Amino acid sequence: MVQEFETGGADRALESWFFELDVDWVLQTREEQLQDRPASWHGEMIQRWIRALTVIVLSVKELVHQTPVVARLGKASISAMLVFVNAVVPALKAENLPAMVNMYICVCTASCHMLTTPVIYPEAQSIFNEIGGSLSTQVDGLSEAIACTMEEVMTLMEDHDSWDTEIQRGGGEVHMNTRFMVNCIVQVSKARTSKHNTRDLQDLIDDTMDYLKDLLLKKSELCSDLSLGYLFLLNNYNFIAEVFEPSVSLDLELWSGRHWRPTPECEKYMYSYLQVSWGHVLSCIPKSNLPGPLHRWINTSSLAKFQSTFQKTYQAQKFWKVPDPRLRDELRKAITARVISGYRDYLGEHPELEKHIGRESSPEVLEEMLAELFEG
Repeated sequence: MVQEFETGGADRALESWFFELDVDWVLQTREEQLQDRPASWHGEMIQRWIRALTVIVLSVKELVHQTPVVARLGKASISAMLVFVNAVVPALKAENLPAMVNMYICVCTASCHMLTTPVIYPEAQSIFNEIGGSLSTQVDGLSEAIACTMEEVMTLMEDHDSWDTEIQRGGGEVHMNTRFMVNCIVQVSKARTSKHNTRDLQDLIDDTMDYLKDLLLKKSELCSDLSLGYLFLLNNYNFIAEVFEPSVSLDLELWSGRHWRPTPECEKYMYSYLQVSWGHVLSCIPKSNLPGPLHRWINTSSLAKFQSTFQKTYQAQKFWKVPDPRLRDELRKAITARVISGYRDYLGEHPELEKHIGRESSPEVLEEMLAELFEG
């Protein structure tokens, strides 16, 4: 191909090479041909393009020491490949963000290869610098396209119909839109590791994360009651924390004896949930020191009220869901420590109430019931 390119068959050489690389369609690509295509089709084309550009860059880098013609062939090839970038980016949708990020990383890597590879031929070195500059310009354009796509994602999420339907149907669990936006942020984080334009991408990640958290606060108001709203925030904020601030692995926890703890942000929502959901259950038990029959009547009445309120709260939340097993266990322990411990202490202070305690309302049975919460 190098020989054919050198002897004047540049177009035939490119066609042959691109055919072997399975991207011969790039040479006929026009922007209007890429419009109204499904996201999956764009993703497949971009994957083939990435594979081809990687082979072109590494081949040129390897063979350029033999003849400067290789550099000229590389410039013609890469210039033809970059036409596809300009044509496909306007046609991409939010679902194509991962493919766009992969293209960004590929172009960044190619630019680095061209700008850092020492070449013995001055002509070839000049061409490599020129190619590297073209690739760097393309990187800036892709970075801007990624930012615009993230803005589009945020706009879509603001009024997405699934917020209302999924929240009303779900039990406070991690919302599908949270998963989608977190995946988008993860994809942009991958691009950040390419070491090109890192500051702008980090700002984009931070802004998107702040937006998502503010949006979750707003959407939590769609929950059927305040308790479920706090559980919704706890689940979703915990999911975000586990993706971006992963705790030590389970093996390391067991080895070191460390106990898993939710983040301070999640602890705040856990405390709010406990206050709203279970604080009124324990408040049914008085701290009165009135003497005589009035004291016994108050205690007996309060015991019945406690048992009734506990059952009502438990039944309302029985099928709410906490997907993370560690968070689920932590939440159950917190409820038990708050409610059952207080219940046991109260019964210990008033042994005369023992005859009013049936097996189904004993502390042990209530504790077993709490151990079944949040399975969904």
